[in-house]
Amino acid sequence: MRRIKYGIVAALVVLSAIQIVPYGRTTSNPPVINEPEWDTKATRDLVVRACFDCHSNETHYPWYSRVAPVSWWTQNHIDEGRDDLNFSEWSWDYDELDEIAGSVKEGEMPPNYYTLIPGSRNLTESERQELIRGLMATFE
Repeated sequence: MRRIKYGIVAALVVLSAIQIVPYGRTTSNPPVINEPEWDTKATRDLVVRACFDCHSNETHYPWYSRVAPVSWWTQNHIDEGRDDLNFSEWSWDYDELDEIAGSVKEGEMPPNYYTLIPGSRNLTESERQELIRGLMATFE
């Protein structure tokens, strides 16, 4: 029983100490430079709901994204998402425009762990199909 108490105390000390590391706590967004010309407002609304938190400069950070080590993982995920595809810094230079709709079609995006988060922006199957159609129409 004593070891358990010491283990809990040690875990709390470590969790408290890692809060000092600032990475992942900046919840400001860079400016929006350019966006695609969406085929419809409905397409943009679906993209905002399903993609913008990781693939734009308009991220809405949940409360838990300010608590290490979750903040580290969240910020790293957003950084990688923006590096791969950023709708707020849009240019037609993206190598694989068809890959954007394809990743939604294959169920790769949005990722499963994102849709499991309470309050996340889950898509119904009909919304997913509308998003795919809208993305393909936008990038034709």
